[in-house]
Amino acid sequence: MSGSIKHIEPDELEKIEENVDHALGEEYEHEPVPAKARRSMFSITMVWMGFPMIITGAMTGSILVLGMGFAAALKAMIIGNLIMLFYVGLLGQLGARKGLNFALLASIVFGRKGYVFASGLLSTLLLGWYAVQTGITGALVSSTYGLNYVVMTVIAGVLYIGITFVGVRGLHIIGTISVPLFIVLGLWVAGDAAATSGWDAIMAYPGNNGTATMTMGVGLTVVIALFIDAGTVTADFNRWAADKKSSWVATFSAFPFANLVAMLVGGVMTAALAVPDANPFGTDNMFGYMNAQQMTWLSVLAFLFLYVNLGSVCAHCLYNAATGWSRILHSHMRLFAIILGAIGIVIAATNVWAFFIQWLSLLGILVPPIGAIILVDQYLVRKGSEIEADWRGTAFLAWACGSAVAFIVEWYLPHLSTAISAGLVGGIAYYVLSSLAGKTARA
Repeated sequence: MSGSIKHIEPDELEKIEENVDHALGEEYEHEPVPAKARRSMFSITMVWMGFPMIITGAMTGSILVLGMGFAAALKAMIIGNLIMLFYVGLLGQLGARKGLNFALLASIVFGRKGYVFASGLLSTLLLGWYAVQTGITGALVSSTYGLNYVVMTVIAGVLYIGITFVGVRGLHIIGTISVPLFIVLGLWVAGDAAATSGWDAIMAYPGNNGTATMTMGVGLTVVIALFIDAGTVTADFNRWAADKKSSWVATFSAFPFANLVAMLVGGVMTAALAVPDANPFGTDNMFGYMNAQQMTWLSVLAFLFLYVNLGSVCAHCLYNAATGWSRILHSHMRLFAIILGAIGIVIAATNVWAFFIQWLSLLGILVPPIGAIILVDQYLVRKGSEIEADWRGTAFLAWACGSAVAFIVEWYLPHLSTAISAGLVGGIAYYVLSSLAGKTARA
């Protein structure tokens, strides 16, 4: 029939994918990144720095300051980011040393078949994170400029898919654009807001309506959970690092530097303005502050900045999700970037971003044990080990222990940190179970 769509055979699709990989660069979904393909320290640093230095990080800083007061929130930001530095740094070092993405690294610890559960969960959670951030983009544009929420969300999602499709090179490019913009505009917003009240008033800010309602444990969980999923799959990025030094520099550029800067921008602004019942997801954020100046050029810049800035975090999340699922289903990252990106856009259009805090709580329960188990396995229990079995029951049992304790903490001990509890218990449980298994085997 004339005008019908031509059917593409699987081998033809494979050839198209190979040609795209040749033009844009191989992504090494199923093998270690070879030395010749490793990227410069600057490139990996821009990839990582462009991830957490985002408006959503500033919103999180505002939430912390509203709930804890500025002084306590600052302490939570610093401690949480230092924990992330060592957690992500050690996982990143494994990725750089072996050249393996997270799915391949998890195969060593959870088994050549068991890794599917760890990698599949994290990849799906990161797809959800992509949807949350894409939805926030559409919501901010819609509420500020009176534009259609769904249309703005779809436009954002399509742009972010395009960045991800380019691959790690695309993450480098968007980070190189987004970071300088955020530093300049963020420092201006924080400085301009601080000028209205003074630093003494900011440091003394007690919280929303003069009441601190968030404990230090919850605050630490919020700081850690914001990037615990992406931090756990850090091997997806750090496998491109040429050496250990480059990997650690890139990690430090994200935690504490980029993440802390973003949180402080929001926190300082919120404490300085002291708006009763402030809503960081409404107009009481960095984006809203820029538009509130009622200067046309600044509003246009804010609009462009929003898409570039959240485009950076969305592209990173989608890259992680596509890398993980392409390994699981033996396919290509770029194909899954399109498929998962389209699914994420549909989810984003349903206002999933409204569950931001609940999302962080879920991440704090499920994710930290995975990274802790990998660290204990690769640095303490089985240094330098390779894939040895299809399933490794000790890893799954320790994961269950960590998440179970985190669930108890979430509901019954809210003054403690869910994320820290989950990671500590998961790591300790794995070490104990591995020791017992070793003794049993020797006996």
